[in-house]
Amino acid sequence: MSKDANPKEALIKAAYADVNKFGNNQEFDKAVKAVNRILGVAPDDPTALHCKVVCLVQLSKFEEAYKFIEKNRLSSLFFEKAYCEYQLNKQEQALKTIDDAGLQPLPPNLKELRTQVLYRLERYDECLDTYRDIIKNTSDEYEEERRTNLSAVAANLAVDQTKKVPEVPEDTYEQYFNSACIQANRQKYAEAERKLRTSEKLCLEDECASEGEVIEEVDIIRVQLAYVLQLQGKTKEASSIYADCLRHKPKDAALVAVASNNLVVVNKDQNVFDSKKKIRAALSDACESRLTSRQKQVIALNNCLLALYTNAGDQVQQLSQKLAQTYPKVEFEALLIRCTQLAKDRKHKEAIDQLQKFAAAHKSHEFVSKFAIIQLQLLQGNRKDAIETLLSLGEAKYKPGVVSALVSLYLGTDNKTAASALLKSAVDWYKKNKVSSGDLSDMWRQAAEFHLRGGASETAASSLEELLKLNPNDTKVLAQLVIAYAQFQPKRALELSRKLPKLETLTTASEIDALEAANWVMSAKAAKKTANTKAEPSPSTPLDKKKNRNRKRKGKLPKNYNAEVAPDPERWLPKYERTGFRKKRGGARGKDVIKGSQGMASGAADQYDMSSRVNLTKNSPATPVYQETAPGPRQQHRKGGHKKKKGGRF
Repeated sequence: MSKDANPKEALIKAAYADVNKFGNNQEFDKAVKAVNRILGVAPDDPTALHCKVVCLVQLSKFEEAYKFIEKNRLSSLFFEKAYCEYQLNKQEQALKTIDDAGLQPLPPNLKELRTQVLYRLERYDECLDTYRDIIKNTSDEYEEERRTNLSAVAANLAVDQTKKVPEVPEDTYEQYFNSACIQANRQKYAEAERKLRTSEKLCLEDECASEGEVIEEVDIIRVQLAYVLQLQGKTKEASSIYADCLRHKPKDAALVAVASNNLVVVNKDQNVFDSKKKIRAALSDACESRLTSRQKQVIALNNCLLALYTNAGDQVQQLSQKLAQTYPKVEFEALLIRCTQLAKDRKHKEAIDQLQKFAAAHKSHEFVSKFAIIQLQLLQGNRKDAIETLLSLGEAKYKPGVVSALVSLYLGTDNKTAASALLKSAVDWYKKNKVSSGDLSDMWRQAAEFHLRGGASETAASSLEELLKLNPNDTKVLAQLVIAYAQFQPKRALELSRKLPKLETLTTASEIDALEAANWVMSAKAAKKTANTKAEPSPSTPLDKKKNRNRKRKGKLPKNYNAEVAPDPERWLPKYERTGFRKKRGGARGKDVIKGSQGMASGAADQYDMSSRVNLTKNSPATPVYQETAPGPRQQHRKGGHKKKKGGRF
């Protein structure tokens, strides 16, 4: 061995001792320096290379660690490389690194990392199965943490209402939180609120965490609580919680994004300046890796709606197109936002063309697209096209809401025949197809009443028969049916009339007496006087005294009354309201009125009196031409002027 070998080995040995010491003391920055001393002497030492990667990971320098692995081609460090990719939000690469390792079965650390990667990739079904397998085959101090992660997976699966999620334990505040998220995703908001309040209470009682950590955790719980309250309509309380949590300036970017976005939703079209600031915070790059695709989609959609509220036309077009490209699931919603902005800009035809193209390309959205088209046509005032679009819905046009809309439009265009024909065809269609009419009673009733008013007794009877099947004890429907049948089938009407209750059973003698004695015809004052008179009879007046008989006097007739001539039907109207009334013109006041401007001499009145002159021009217009008022002679006959109120009766 050479003389230089011993000092070199001694240096490496001393450096490794430092690495071990600093590592145990959690002083990884000093440990990196010690490792660099080793690599300065032995650059290919695999142990030193591994130690440096671990130290960089512990210092959260994932980018530097990843580049170091790639530069030195440390292909054996599968776990460290995949973990760096996971932390750098390169989930697909991380999964590929683990799967390409070729280790079967996977060691526990790689298996758990793979499960976390699947969670980030939102492959929750695979993630749930892997967690179940790990919990079943592993027993260590991290068991409770795994169960908490399992409940988080179940909470994300609960978004799909059709999927069955496993029951989760409720031992810690994290597990209560995840259980509340499951209930919220299942739309059981009251139960979710109860569990979140329990979670908050348990978190505040946690003695193992510092005050700062407790505040951070409580903020997460409270933002979720505010979300649940908001969905229950308690927006004031929810808004207060969001603002309070943002005031703490939380480090969690996802929490800031969710609270900011939800405040934008609370504001709607109010406080737009604040909403713009909040939506920028929700769209920041720091939030990108911390949010799920569903959360990012909702924030992008709200950003489009905010642009619509601010009437930023060009921005709405750009954002909606980007939204449709990035998130194809909300392509139709993006189109609706774009068309709404076009309608605001009075470009109805362009909006209708875009909706028609979309409906032709996407048959699943054809029905909804046509309703949007109808809305735009009605905004244009184009009822005829709206009717044609509704009729093009096929058999869907017989749905109660569509029938109601069509009837209203037909009546609006004064086409009662078409409305009657539509109702008749709707009744026939439901009879032919034997569709369950549990929620169609209102339509049957409206159709029957419409046809009864229009004289179509047979069609009305058909609708009433269906309505009577739904409620056989409805006497009103039965009575209407009797009236309808009486028009064209008297025997059937007579037969049905026997099912009506008898007149004697409808009212009793006591009810008739009470009705006759009721004082509802009298005025309040007279009724009160009558009641007092009956309640307290005068002692001086005998009760058996006979009533005074009022003599019937013969009515007086006018002097010139002629029995053969019909009386004037307008005789009770005031004179000024009668047809032949003509207002008196002139009079004592009107004779000496000087016409002209104020201060004019009386001799000049005739010069400016236009009322006494004859219009001799042949081309004079028959109607007056209205111009802007200017100083000069006043118009004689002003229409629409204010009349002085007269005293007395009108």
